Amino acid sequence: MRTLLSISALLVTVFLVQTGIGSMGPVAALSAIAYGFSPFEIGLIGAAHFVGFIAGCFLTPYLLFRVSHSRAFSAMAGLAVISVLLHPILNHAIAWMILRIFIGFSVAGSYTAIESWLNSKLTQTNRSRFFSFYKLVDMAGGLLSQALIISLTPGTYLSFSIIAIVICLSFLPLALTKSVPPDIEVPTRFRPILAIEISPLAAVGAVIVGATSAAVRMVGPVFGYESNFSSTDIGIFLMLFILGGALAQIPVGFLAEHINKRRLIVMLSALTVVSSIGLQFFSGNLAAVANPIFVMIFLFGATTIPLYSLSATHANDLADPDDYTDLSASLILFFGLGAITSPVIASLIIDQFGPNAMFSFFAALHGGMIIFAFYRSRRRPGLPFVSSYMYIPRTTLLITARLRRQRTRKNRL
Repeated sequence: MRTLLSISALLVTVFLVQTGIGSMGPVAALSAIAYGFSPFEIGLIGAAHFVGFIAGCFLTPYLLFRVSHSRAFSAMAGLAVISVLLHPILNHAIAWMILRIFIGFSVAGSYTAIESWLNSKLTQTNRSRFFSFYKLVDMAGGLLSQALIISLTPGTYLSFSIIAIVICLSFLPLALTKSVPPDIEVPTRFRPILAIEISPLAAVGAVIVGATSAAVRMVGPVFGYESNFSSTDIGIFLMLFILGGALAQIPVGFLAEHINKRRLIVMLSALTVVSSIGLQFFSGNLAAVANPIFVMIFLFGATTIPLYSLSATHANDLADPDDYTDLSASLILFFGLGAITSPVIASLIIDQFGPNAMFSFFAALHGGMIIFAFYRSRRRPGLPFVSSYMYIPRTTLLITARLRRQRTRKNRL
């Protein structure tokens, strides 16, 4: 209980950050539609977010090293608030792209500060337990953020102001806590192609998961609008995508203990192809809340989102312990490459071929991953079970590396 109280300020902070920032993507996409932006412009705006996100992942550790956690978090959250409030003022696609770069940078910076601070408060014996609780709080904020867009009117200054207020609330817990920020190690050098050198399949998996999840979050509202969804339908649609991925972590972890990870990647990708086809088939009818399209997007999230952690764990099996931090950085980079390019491609596909074509794009991506997995199984067959499945966040490098080092110590005992 004492440990939980000591990290309560960090948990409240991450909940508020996720609630505010998580709602920004869908609200911005719906507002862009209201302002008359083209699908291509909306895709570029979504891609810009991940340009800033990738930059933040690799630059923020240096900022923490220079000015400490609390100051870095205040700077990042303040930048996010300013960027959110400028959206209805600077009503132009290019301006929104620049603002989304700042927001993406702020998201990565805020999470780096929070997760590094959280990590310092935990020990080897309780880190996994309390980090699991942290993940639940983070996912709860993500779900609430998608539910929040149901009550916000796209394109209004009030909607952006509410999002900014929620982010501003995240300043309070860390400003009032007595917890002392930790010191941070000097960041290590970056080896961008390390994931390809260790596991080409893991690198491809990171790209495809980034492409899929980013397109759903950033261009999904455009899909919903073109499919005649209401704002409530779009909110439920996006919320079920995240919920499916959250609830799938436990069964995927169980399966990873009994099935070769490469085979499990193929199985999940095949199910993603099936759910993509199902989403195309059922997208024309929203007669009831229990409509099959909501079931299919839940299954789509459940089969797609865990693939990042599964790919990273597969790469971890093949890596030396000294490479874990650099491998995390490399995988985040590949995730970002997919996330940057996919919203643009998905928006062009919707513009040219209609909303259902977006899920044809996803089916093609995961079909290609299945083929590549079979190819890799012939090039390097018979991989052993080395480490267990673990949910691996895509937000920062710091806590991912620490969790992997902890798991390595357990494997050596």
